[in-house]
Amino acid sequence: MTGTTGGTDEVNKVAPEPQSWGRWFGRPGRSLTRRLIWLAALWIVLALVATGWTLTGQYQESALRRLGNMLGETIDEVVLASNATPTGVVVAEIRDARTLRPLSGKYWAVAEPDGRGGLRVLARSPSLAGEALAVPAELPDRLVDAFGEMISYNANGPIGRPLRIAATMKRLPGREAPVVFMAGIDRSNIDKDTRQFATFTWTALLILGLGLVTAVFLQVQIGLRPLFGLRNEIADVRKGKAARIVRNYPLEIQPLAEQVNRLLDHNQETVERQRTHVGNLAHALKTPLSVMLAEAGTQEGPLPDMVRKQTEVMKAQVDHHLRRARAAARAQLLGERTPIAEVLDELAVMLERVFEARKIEIDWRAPDDLGFRGERQDLQEILGNLMENACKWAKRRVRVSAGPTHLGQMVVVVEDDGPGLPADQREAALERGARMDETTPGSGLGLSIVVELTRAYGGRITLGDSDMGGLKVLLELPTAEA
Repeated sequence: MTGTTGGTDEVNKVAPEPQSWGRWFGRPGRSLTRRLIWLAALWIVLALVATGWTLTGQYQESALRRLGNMLGETIDEVVLASNATPTGVVVAEIRDARTLRPLSGKYWAVAEPDGRGGLRVLARSPSLAGEALAVPAELPDRLVDAFGEMISYNANGPIGRPLRIAATMKRLPGREAPVVFMAGIDRSNIDKDTRQFATFTWTALLILGLGLVTAVFLQVQIGLRPLFGLRNEIADVRKGKAARIVRNYPLEIQPLAEQVNRLLDHNQETVERQRTHVGNLAHALKTPLSVMLAEAGTQEGPLPDMVRKQTEVMKAQVDHHLRRARAAARAQLLGERTPIAEVLDELAVMLERVFEARKIEIDWRAPDDLGFRGERQDLQEILGNLMENACKWAKRRVRVSAGPTHLGQMVVVVEDDGPGLPADQREAALERGARMDETTPGSGLGLSIVVELTRAYGGRITLGDSDMGGLKVLLELPTAEA
């Protein structure tokens, strides 16, 4: 006998591991944690963006309002210093150093409508150095409609620098035609301050947003920790590490833990009742059958022989269906786990002794941590029948390998170097009571028992050709997590 506790390449190739498309960047709705964090992050981003736009907009509006007040004061000075003359308008000297220094960035001008939809300059500040303030095409009409009110707009100055310009239309004493008073001031510093304020604001809000999202993440992780604990306890129950949920949880999820415990209790009670019914039925049927066999065995003749034969068939059928019922009941239990390496080792030792005269050698391989999600007795019966059948037909060697498939299942492959089985007979070999060779001992129920038990656990059995020359049996069973 050769035993190895380790994975095999052949078994691991049976079912490739599915690709993972990301746990955190999938659809948020599939995870409560991601859903909470995404919703909170979305709200934080929207709130901070709205706050950023509002703050920067208000700062710029406030800066422009201050410029407007300065321009209004300049216009008022120009209006007070202006006098109507028969030939135009004369503006007395205004003692503002910036309006006296050429191209200083602060300007004023006095103009009148030219009758063609434009303005004709009557007087200007020395700072303009002979240049004119920009006048939009629609400004004259707007000044007429808003007579006496100040209109502000942005434009480029004499040397291409950005200006904030204010204009208003008024009447001077002694002059019938209205006069337009304009003032402009360089807004470069205001624009620079606004950009700096916006940069600082958006940087601060970005840092605040990252901090808030981090705080939300920690809050969700800490807040949902009891749920994670409940999930882990349920996983321990499923793996067989615990029988019930024992921890106390917050009021919101404690009822859920209690309901899970009640479900486990109900499941256990249901399985126990099924086992009791199966045991009672077995006792009720086997006793009369045993009596009939005993009575028929004491007599000779065709009738006793027929009774004895049919009684044995009935007993085999009763055993078969009772075994199937027990397996179905056991399969409903949570937390059952049977190490497959231990079972394979025990069976290999026993079968090599049974077939010692033929010198059958059994080579088995299985990982130490691989477990069957079911009862040990059922696994022994499944693997025992398969390995015994392989030993019966093998010439010298039987090979058994087991490994996980990464799909919550495991695969056990049993092979021999015997004559094998034709493809057209494999389906019939799995039927109850079928025997391919009457010269070999047995009732023909071995493979059918394996099929019934395997199906009871949600597994599958497949027959094929082995590279050793004989039959290859591929068995799929549920895996218990380590």
